[in-house]
Amino acid sequence: MAAAAAVAEQAASGSTGGAPHVLVVPYPAQGHMQPLLHLASLLAARGLRITVAATPATAHLLAPLLAAHPSSVRPLTFPSAADHDTSGPTSWLRSDSGRVVAVISDFFCGWTQPLAAEAGVPRLVFAPSGALATAATHSLFRRMPRPPPPMEGDAARWRGFAVSFPDLPGAPAFPWPQISRMYRSYAEGGAGAGGKHAEAIKDNFLWNLESAAFVCNTCHPLEGKYLDAQPLVDLAGKRVWAVGPVAPPPPETESTGGGATDDVTAWLDAFPDASVAYVSFGTMMVPPPGHAAALASALERSGTPFVWAAAAETALPDGFEARAVAARTGLVLRRWAPQVAALRHRATGCFVTHCGWNSVMEACAAGVPMLAWPMAADQFFNARLVVEEAHVAVAASWGGFGGVPDVEDLVRALDEVVGEGGAGVRARAKELAVMVAEAMGEGGSSRRELDGLVQELRELGSGR
Repeated sequence: MAAAAAVAEQAASGSTGGAPHVLVVPYPAQGHMQPLLHLASLLAARGLRITVAATPATAHLLAPLLAAHPSSVRPLTFPSAADHDTSGPTSWLRSDSGRVVAVISDFFCGWTQPLAAEAGVPRLVFAPSGALATAATHSLFRRMPRPPPPMEGDAARWRGFAVSFPDLPGAPAFPWPQISRMYRSYAEGGAGAGGKHAEAIKDNFLWNLESAAFVCNTCHPLEGKYLDAQPLVDLAGKRVWAVGPVAPPPPETESTGGGATDDVTAWLDAFPDASVAYVSFGTMMVPPPGHAAALASALERSGTPFVWAAAAETALPDGFEARAVAARTGLVLRRWAPQVAALRHRATGCFVTHCGWNSVMEACAAGVPMLAWPMAADQFFNARLVVEEAHVAVAASWGGFGGVPDVEDLVRALDEVVGEGGAGVRARAKELAVMVAEAMGEGGSSRRELDGLVQELRELGSGR
């Protein structure tokens, strides 16, 4: 209690001069960068000094963090990490201003592991994915499973091959097409196919396994099955700090500034509780035209009202938007969408999602059931978790980019999750939301994990 009081007093006073200093290195992609910046804010609020590495292209994204913690957070701009030039970070870490007790970096920044080792400080890997996806991804590069050579003339190639993960609880298995393309490309073509780039990807994940610990944007109510099984062989037996969700809770009062949030809220206000489908495939995922057309047709046939946050490149069927506007049954947004506000609105009955981890965490915190439509990357792991383990989602399709689902199957899936038909899955989603909130509250599992992480960083600081 005395240590906690000291942290609170230090944070309140704005004094962080003697606090442990941590270098935070995000990966320059929004889905990776934002959660790590949220974690940096949580650490700064607990009295730590934070230096955040940025590139010229991402430095502006640090503005909210710097404004919130002007005395304890500072930026450090380096050339793009894609240049593989670590001379700048190395020189900084060797300088007096770069005296840090630890490096916390995204799991796509494996190059910081030898950098931290050279500086004599531990590196902690930040995983913007869940524990299942993080462990499974590292398992692939640790074990290097490969499908058998295809038979001559076998057009299906490796369609029936599945990868099992025997060291994870329940030994889950996933069909080869559901394994991330990043790994499949390496395994199917061998290192020679991708050259130095392919080997760099493999080295990245193997470097992560040399780290001191993993910090994961997840929580026990959602992934206790995997977190309670620590140490995980697939993460080299390293400690996993489950500190999520790291995103701050939404403001208690709704926006009144006349922006996108107010527009969407006003539109949703006209509909009954749990009757609207919110649709988004994330900031980087654009559904192929056939997939978008199937979903558009299913929404129209089922009569489900919707808000569709569509990327500018998303090709929707001719006349679809006009019909939705005329009938007042749908709203298509081709700009930034207030996803958190939309998910927490009483009228939203389901979230049609690609199951990117940030979207999954936002849905779980909001208590909204999902219509899971994974496409790539870690999304199949995440979808399996929410559909088959947490039971807060219904599968829209398991075919990814390669398979367009039948429209009638999509209509039935919508009926299972929106309105009266979704009462059961919605009740489970609400229960999970309560548990997630409790995990983040005083004495909750995520709060204890965050406090434990801060204490570990403070102990590292006291030894330097």
